[in-house]
Amino acid sequence: MNSGKKIKVLVVDDSAVVRQTMTDILESDPSIEVIDTASDPFIAVEKIRKVIPDVITLDVEMPRMDGVTFLHKIMTQHPIPVVMCSSLTDEGADTTLRALEYGAVDIITKPKIGVQRFLEESQIRICDSVKAASQAKLALLPACKKHHRPSEKLTADVMLAPPTGKAMLRTTEKIIAVGASTGGTEALRMFLESMPQDAPGIAIVQHMPENFTKAFAKRLDGICSVNVKEAEDGDTIIRGRALIAPGNKHMLIKRSGARYYVEVKEGPLVSRHRPSVDVLFRSAAEYSGANTVGVIMTGMGDDGARGMLEMKQAGAYNIAQDEKSCVVFGMPNEAIKLGAVDAVLPLNSIAGSVLKECSK
Repeated sequence: MNSGKKIKVLVVDDSAVVRQTMTDILESDPSIEVIDTASDPFIAVEKIRKVIPDVITLDVEMPRMDGVTFLHKIMTQHPIPVVMCSSLTDEGADTTLRALEYGAVDIITKPKIGVQRFLEESQIRICDSVKAASQAKLALLPACKKHHRPSEKLTADVMLAPPTGKAMLRTTEKIIAVGASTGGTEALRMFLESMPQDAPGIAIVQHMPENFTKAFAKRLDGICSVNVKEAEDGDTIIRGRALIAPGNKHMLIKRSGARYYVEVKEGPLVSRHRPSVDVLFRSAAEYSGANTVGVIMTGMGDDGARGMLEMKQAGAYNIAQDEKSCVVFGMPNEAIKLGAVDAVLPLNSIAGSVLKECSK
């Protein structure tokens, strides 16, 4: 996208209230323009024939044609970046995860009108999701801040102090810390499907709203050799298990003796996200250090870059997904620019490299 050119968005939702609220939220960002709205996919098609948007926000549940069916038609006939707008129900989560497999770039949740804090935090996420979608490379996908008062961008300092450098010395038992955002659901699926049943324990932060991470973990658990679950406070990081941070909660790696476990807790947005990759990575720098292999995958922004540098300084070995295989080369690129990365690899080579490093 050229500098100064606004991102053109079409909002598709059967609720007039949601259409207006989404328009207000998106247009609060000076780089975004809502060119039109539509109450269902049939009207949306007519709008698209007149002006092709850069991004479509698409409701999952609509009359006449549901959003997932419409998404499939878009991706097979005229691919346009799509951000799915879903309810916070378990059923909505499962349906929307299917949409990600069909080629949707990201998920956002419908804002709860009248809850100011939720709306403000949603505003940041919605605008960031649309910006990320506008940069997405659709060929690699399977067939916000307020304008008038920018939100302060908090760092991992608000969740835990900088690493002390006292992490346990290198041992034979390694753990894996992974961070991902836009495009990460498919990247993580490929990564975890390549992991053997006895793979080292894995802790994952994927930017995703609450309720969706549980359905995401369940879906991965059904197709991967390793056990995949949404993390609960106190869960042990053990061989053959991947723990995914629950949406809207931070996840930290902790250590008790030789046992690694996760702490799941509330807290402010860090690097505009909750869960935050920076929080996970900083905790790894403090508690697992040289016993960690870090992986940063596709995603918009810079969440995870500073934390990954702290991991490297603590002795961890770090891998970044390469630009060609990323949907959005934001997070890996920021980590690379900081000098936090030991290897830059295509997605299909990351799992093998991680296992090789863990076996040293």
